[in-house]
Amino acid sequence: MGPNLVDYLLYEPEDNGILWIKFNRPERMNALVGTSEENGTVAKVGEYMRAGDDDPNIRVIVLTGVGRGFCSGANLGSRASQDITGENFPGNRGAHDGPDAARQHFFHGFTDLHRDISLIRKPTIAMVNGPAVGSGMDMALHCDIRIGCERTRFIGYHNAGQIIENGGSYYLPKMVGLGRALEFAYTGEVNAERAYQWGMLNHLVPSDPTPAASCRIPRTQRRRAAPSWKSARASSAAYEGMNDARAN
Repeated sequence: MGPNLVDYLLYEPEDNGILWIKFNRPERMNALVGTSEENGTVAKVGEYMRAGDDDPNIRVIVLTGVGRGFCSGANLGSRASQDITGENFPGNRGAHDGPDAARQHFFHGFTDLHRDISLIRKPTIAMVNGPAVGSGMDMALHCDIRIGCERTRFIGYHNAGQIIENGGSYYLPKMVGLGRALEFAYTGEVNAERAYQWGMLNHLVPSDPTPAASCRIPRTQRRRAAPSWKSARASSAAYEGMNDARAN
């Protein structure tokens, strides 16, 4: 059974086993719809990925954006109505005012939705075709592999007066080291070339509308047998558990 589709997030499975999930608000640089609601963009990304994970015909899942941007994060200028976003999830407790309500909102709602991406069993690839801002950056960091182009930029929440949240503060030091993660925390953004040098991007390719290089990794992954996916996931989980144990 497939996901319940929305027009601001496309679900495009191909016969070759590649599932394309595309942010589809190009007029707003693919800003999110909602935050922690059941039909919000981040929740729908998780729903689409789980559908692909359960589909035996899907071998690899690619997350990208339509147009010039990957995902510009929350739409701070306006908020979608509840008839579009649906109800808040039960875990998203508290009113939307006051510091503790904000903490509950992020920890029990938004952060959990981002973490869903990291629980997908099949290979996930973020094809970061433009700016990845706030939640957009965090969704990319939760994927297994990131491919960027010269338009790619990672921009943190703190440029809008917030803290680094939703998994970015967890994954970024592991990817680039503490010193570089702190540099990002102080400066708030990093361009494509530096992101590639640091290790945030696995590959840097031209932003041609149909770049053959950007499709090489998905095509390679779709040929791998399922046990190799599980082995990679087990290795990743063991590595994270080892690092967490050392930190404690």
